[in-house]
Amino acid sequence: MEGKGKTGKWGSLWKGLLGVGLVLALAAFIWYRSGLPVQDSGDPLPVPADSVQASPEGISGGIHVQTGFRAGEGLPVVISNCTPCHSAELVTQNRMTREGWESTIRWMQETQNLWELGDNEAVILDYLATYYAPEEKGRRQNLENIEWYELEP
Repeated sequence: MEGKGKTGKWGSLWKGLLGVGLVLALAAFIWYRSGLPVQDSGDPLPVPADSVQASPEGISGGIHVQTGFRAGEGLPVVISNCTPCHSAELVTQNRMTREGWESTIRWMQETQNLWELGDNEAVILDYLATYYAPEEKGRRQNLENIEWYELEP
């Protein structure tokens, strides 16, 4: 009887250690898989511009609510050709000249598998050059009512 009790303790200990080991192995596997690149099933296809929801109801304060793009001519074409691959924020956070936007499109075509835009390229460039061109920042306003002090040596 004594031997059975000791074996029972050791058996429980081994079962516990085995259970903890399996949980750790599963957690490590999940963590490892989350860092692997996702397999691409092919080139994304542009969405037809007329199927994009850029209706006046989706515009609030001159901004397309769903994407954050500025409302304007060419918006549906921009949405259908830019957002299948990346978020609209990647566009809205940048400011470039028409030449800069064209260079970025060429880079995406050469390195990111962006498809040929055809007639849509001029529409997209017109839109981007109009609404996401560089902005003049100018000089900040003068500081007023500041209490200056001398630094001690």
